[in-house]
Amino acid sequence: MEAGVSLGAIVRKMSGRLLDAGPLAPYQLRALRAIADCRTPALGGHRDRCTCCAHEHLLWNSCRNRHCPGCGGEARAAWLEAREEDVLDVPYFHAVFTIPEQLNALVLHAPAVLYAILIRAAGEALLSVARTRLRATLGVLAVLHTWGQTLSFHPHVHCVVTGGGLSLDGQKWVRLRKLTFLLAVKVLSRRFRSEVTAAVRGAVRDGSLTFPPSIPDNSALERLLEASCRSDWHAYLKKPFGGPAQVLAYLASYTHRIAISNSRIVAFDGRDVTFRWRDYRQAYASKTMTLDALAFLRRFAMHIVPPRFVRVRYFGFLANRIRRESVTRARLLIASRTSLRRTDTTKPPRRQCQQCHQGTMVMYVRIERTLERTWFDSS
Repeated sequence: MEAGVSLGAIVRKMSGRLLDAGPLAPYQLRALRAIADCRTPALGGHRDRCTCCAHEHLLWNSCRNRHCPGCGGEARAAWLEAREEDVLDVPYFHAVFTIPEQLNALVLHAPAVLYAILIRAAGEALLSVARTRLRATLGVLAVLHTWGQTLSFHPHVHCVVTGGGLSLDGQKWVRLRKLTFLLAVKVLSRRFRSEVTAAVRGAVRDGSLTFPPSIPDNSALERLLEASCRSDWHAYLKKPFGGPAQVLAYLASYTHRIAISNSRIVAFDGRDVTFRWRDYRQAYASKTMTLDALAFLRRFAMHIVPPRFVRVRYFGFLANRIRRESVTRARLLIASRTSLRRTDTTKPPRRQCQQCHQGTMVMYVRIERTLERTWFDSS
């Protein structure tokens, strides 16, 4: 990647054109502004000095926006540490649920409503099929993703699912007959389809979902849903992970992922953006794509979720209100009290001087924010 090529640099350069190109939702503009200001004088910063060698280091403040590719590391680490006590010594499966493209216009019209429907439908599909086929309550962690590799709009839900679950009366752990098989994907996809279509109709009835211009009335909505039901509603189950440690690594890579990272941006010449993507249809071959910078940013903006929307949700015995009690019971029932709390102490202290590796970096000068914000600097 060329030095200085980042999503923030692209937003700063293109901010004038982006504001003139057409309306964006206020929350999308706020996220783009935060990304533009991240680690620049616009947010202020501080200068640190080593207590041993007097080495100095200037740090600009981060925006901490969850869509920023330069932030999220600390939040990811804290979230992962909190999840270590929830992972059981059982197989885990990865399930993916997708919807037909016909519904994309409806999702873009009311993202908060439809995103919640998709996540809930994925969780309920897994739980309801497991109750019928396994007579068990699974533990499900569901994560919403809205993008494809080329930043196209592709809403789908990733789920990490326990291989087995608590019996319906909660008195025993139901193990899988085959460690490589959880549930039938065709049954899951049909159940997911039923959950989504029923929830969409219910949202229209209670007024939480209004009709977009392309779907003027209930009759048009019914035609859209009927057409979507003739398309494939994909549900996919991958083979189990290698073990609890692999589950944690996998969770870390999915739960806080955003539409594109800075490492994927190859070049930006002031007009076009070139970025890397993987073609899943050709054995994950690495390719590059070049887009007009404005089109690139508008594609990215589609994947900024509404404020306070929770992308990571829990179902079954991992539901927030019963998680601690259920995980403790499950661990006793499977006769495993294995602690997954990591004991890696090889990393240096966070404030250790990287010059002499002896002293501690201590802040001695605070730098205030600049009056002029970088968002408006389109030169």
